[in-house]
Amino acid sequence: MRQDTEQQARSTRPASPARALLPLILPAVAVGVAASLVYIGLSATAEQLQHVLWGPLPEALGVGRYSVLWMFVVLVATGLAVGLVVWKVPGHAGPDPATTGLDAPVLPPVVLPGLLLATGLMLAGGPSLGPENPIIAVNVGLAVWLGGRLLPRAPGALWPLLAEAATIGALFGTPVAAALVISEALAGRPAPGLLWDKLFAPLTAAAVGAMTTTLLFRPAFDLGLPALGHPRWTDLLAALVIAPVAALLGMCAVRAFPYVHAAFQRLRHPMLMLPAGGLVLGALAAVGGHLTLFKGLAETAELAHDPTGWSAGQFAVMAVVKLAALLVAASCGFRGGRIFPAVFVGTALGLCAHALVPAVPTALGVATSVLGMLLAITRQGWVSLFTAAVLVASPAIIALLCIASLPAWLLVTGRPQMQLREDGSSVR
Repeated sequence: MRQDTEQQARSTRPASPARALLPLILPAVAVGVAASLVYIGLSATAEQLQHVLWGPLPEALGVGRYSVLWMFVVLVATGLAVGLVVWKVPGHAGPDPATTGLDAPVLPPVVLPGLLLATGLMLAGGPSLGPENPIIAVNVGLAVWLGGRLLPRAPGALWPLLAEAATIGALFGTPVAAALVISEALAGRPAPGLLWDKLFAPLTAAAVGAMTTTLLFRPAFDLGLPALGHPRWTDLLAALVIAPVAALLGMCAVRAFPYVHAAFQRLRHPMLMLPAGGLVLGALAAVGGHLTLFKGLAETAELAHDPTGWSAGQFAVMAVVKLAALLVAASCGFRGGRIFPAVFVGTALGLCAHALVPAVPTALGVATSVLGMLLAITRQGWVSLFTAAVLVASPAIIALLCIASLPAWLLVTGRPQMQLREDGSSVR
């Protein structure tokens, strides 16, 4: 009996005592601040260039800023500029973006300037990708390089974990998203010890990164939609329909991904692949309008600001065009992530559902559609749930989202992901 009591006491004892966690605070704070500043610097620079490209410059030339001609010109020019970076800048702006995800590889320092430049040009020029994948890769590379020199005795695996958590916190303006992503990653590689001990340093980095971004950049994901009141049976039915429909639409892009990527790869050279992608993106923008350009966060807020400003057909066209633009941009070599444009697709689809069936609350339609779309595109369950919930800021919707995620997840799990191996086959 005494031996059993001792064993039970040992099993409940914290795996990492305070004296082991305290030295991690300062590196986590430093990585959090640095990751946020890199993200803010890239975003602010890209926004300034975007303002010039899509404002004073076309006006000075006597061309409409969102005319079909100017959209073609800027998107093809962006493809040429990014293609030149990929071709000539040392490191070639990193690996093929179709083969990478949020779990970034550790890139050597020589690659990072080119990757930052290619991402900034992409964000300003209008292709439908977000900054998340490349900015995580840049921050991971910087953290490993600098951390290994400044604190050589620290575990090598610490720096990528801190940088990824800090960047996700900075991107979303909250450490909750980072904690969920890191928890999901740790579940895939179990190790002894308490989960909160393992999350202590990453959560510190994420919280500092989120706070730095909030104080200096003030990101906002809440779309300001009317809050969902007390859920009804019809709301549950709508959630169970909309989320799987959105997931199925997202899976259409996932299924097409290796084929579209292979088509661009046949051009063999970045100075052909990326301008060709820009040309296709220009054609898509001519169909979907200027709201289907860029990473999609500001454009998502514009849609949500006036849910009755477009018809159901227009919302559907924008959703399909944006998804096709995401597919093309991710296939032809533009450096960027897929979460932000997928949020736009889900929002447009959710507003389409509300326009078709006015009894569906806008908050419910948007949240469940974003959930299904993100599950298909990212295959990140926690990130999908968190993003869908934070967009509408309605506590009553969380239970509906959890229920709606179940049939949507059954549709996507075990199937190809929107990420490719080196040989061009889909990751499962």
